[in-house]
Amino acid sequence: MKKHLKTAFLPYNFQRLMYQKLQNLRQGSKSVDDYTTKCFQLIARNEIQETEVQLVTRYIGGLRVSIQDTVNLFDPVSLSAAHQKVLQIEKQRRCTSSFSNSATAGASGSGSSGVENKAASGTVSRGRQTVERPLQRRHFFVDTDDFVDEEFEVMVDPVYGSGEGLEEEVASGDTGVALVLRRDCLTPKAADENWMRSNIFQSTCTILGKVCRFFIDAGSCENIISTETVQKLGIQTEKHPKLYKLAWLKKGGEVSVSFRALVLFSWQTLQFNRKVMQDGRNNTYSFVLESVKIVLQPSRGVDATKPVESNTNLLSLAKFEEEMQTTETVYVLIGKEKVEEPPVPASVTPLLAEFADVFPDDLSSALPQLRDIHHHINLEPGVALPNRPHYRISPTELEELRRQVEDLVAKGHVCESMSPCAVSTLLTPKKDGTFPMCVDSRAINKITVRYRFPIPQLDDLLDQISGATVFTKLDLKSGYHQIRIRVGDEWKTAFKTREGLYEWLVMPFGLSNTLSTFMRVMNQELRPFIGKFVVVYFDYILIYSANVEVYLQHLREVLCVLRRDSLFASRKKCAFLT
Repeated sequence: MKKHLKTAFLPYNFQRLMYQKLQNLRQGSKSVDDYTTKCFQLIARNEIQETEVQLVTRYIGGLRVSIQDTVNLFDPVSLSAAHQKVLQIEKQRRCTSSFSNSATAGASGSGSSGVENKAASGTVSRGRQTVERPLQRRHFFVDTDDFVDEEFEVMVDPVYGSGEGLEEEVASGDTGVALVLRRDCLTPKAADENWMRSNIFQSTCTILGKVCRFFIDAGSCENIISTETVQKLGIQTEKHPKLYKLAWLKKGGEVSVSFRALVLFSWQTLQFNRKVMQDGRNNTYSFVLESVKIVLQPSRGVDATKPVESNTNLLSLAKFEEEMQTTETVYVLIGKEKVEEPPVPASVTPLLAEFADVFPDDLSSALPQLRDIHHHINLEPGVALPNRPHYRISPTELEELRRQVEDLVAKGHVCESMSPCAVSTLLTPKKDGTFPMCVDSRAINKITVRYRFPIPQLDDLLDQISGATVFTKLDLKSGYHQIRIRVGDEWKTAFKTREGLYEWLVMPFGLSNTLSTFMRVMNQELRPFIGKFVVVYFDYILIYSANVEVYLQHLREVLCVLRRDSLFASRKKCAFLT
């Protein structure tokens, strides 16, 4: 029914007209009541689904600018609160306007009083010249509904006594062994800066016969004493009836206040009872006590007591930096852990001597032999090839990168390239102090088709070695570099340095599918032994046996396979007969 009534009796654009009126509603010359009534009517007719904050903002936005600024100071949270506040402001403005008009009329009412009238109205005659002075008007802001024109109070700034004619006594801090908890106020100061003006007020006082340091912070409203001081002085404490927290500008620095104590020295009590005056220029506090003006002067910070140094030959970082600055030549002895080769059992020594070619000191400079499995790099069709710029590095790092690239070229692992794609290289520090070259292959990995070859699970591998008592671990030497890149895919591994463009001929670290390729090679070479007495996990080969006699036969068979397929192990990383 309501819908049919609207269609029959209201204009077709009634909703749009009402919304336009609400959007364009301004107070103008209307009173606050008229504007508020109109605003509420339009809000009800438009059926606006807005929050209370949005309605308050819309209501304040239509007021006169002078009233908007005053209402925003109170931050009303509802329409009714905003309406009441605006009514108070309008009433206050009317009272102020009537007071100003009556003062002006009284000043110019008696027209024949000569100089007195002119002086009262702000006009001073000097010979033939007449100087007009504007009247000094005082504005009163009343936040209450009861306002009386005839009776009002004017807040006048307090006038403090200058203390002239009084005997002055300059008081300094107490002397003695100070109870210092920690050094504070460590802000660096200029050489010619007055220390009294650049420090927070601090001095010393006596509490229960002990000299303690205290600070006066003009912005603080609480008397705080540290827990450590209370414990050392033996002051009795009690639980605070109203727990609260102290917070500073620094986040996370809140301190919970849960106890209170009665201390004879209290700055807040002294400040309010003695009318303490602060001299900001000289950073002093003064008050009058028994007709004597007491001036409290700050004292310089006291250096914390240096702890007794222990008899040690180790230097802290601060002492080391100080020594570096004061001494021209410094000799530093750096300890480095030496990794020794694990001992080789006597029963295994003849076997290692027979297969010495399987444990070379370094890989051959020739390329690895061609195997049935190579590393394939299949790129997604239709993708753009990456071309990354080389990283900016220091001259020292550039020299180290050049040396490593030349070493790889000499070994035949990389060669110069004319590839249309390239990735960047950088040096990464290791714990042993070396900086191996790292190729950032993320760009080429994003467009590489991933393999789904299964990676072995450690739990499954541990189940296979149940019942074994003798173990040997063989670690291949640069295992990735012992596998070739498929012919025709070398250009996809190109990397860029400041010296030029190079591409890998062997499988590098960091490429996608390298783990799958390596596991495929190891499983193919050692397939007859896997599950019987060999477990392969990437470049680690674990040989397990039930006794030493069978173990030596198993080790010989594995070493024969490594020699046949030109796979080399690192003698230092292998462990025998464990």
